[in-house]
Amino acid sequence: MKAEAYLFAGVAGFFLATGVGYGWWSGREPAGTAALTVAFIMSSLICFFFAHNHHRRGARPEDRRHAHIADRAGPVDFFPARSPYPALTGFGAAVTAVGLVFGLWLFILGLGVLCAGVGGMAFQYVHRGE
Repeated sequence: MKAEAYLFAGVAGFFLATGVGYGWWSGREPAGTAALTVAFIMSSLICFFFAHNHHRRGARPEDRRHAHIADRAGPVDFFPARSPYPALTGFGAAVTAVGLVFGLWLFILGLGVLCAGVGGMAFQYVHRGE
């Protein structure tokens, strides 16, 4: 995760430099300055996440120059075979978006379906390790 942290640190530095430069030369125009500030904050958060994971877990085999393919062998993670919740979440997001156009009642209905789908995905395998 060290290379990814450096990559996003560079992206954050770019957005910081362009945001400061844009704010200075544009006469403090608020829309572009705000957009570049938000982009800097988001890329800084991603950089912090990668740096924190590298510090907590250590180097991965991909981070070492002389690692072998067999160093990464073994199970990667748990992937469920099939689940109805991603389709339910997508349907809920679509109905929520259409509800923004056609009315509050459809928006609330879609929001309920969306929350049910997200909650189902989050808690579907909550007792898997027990």
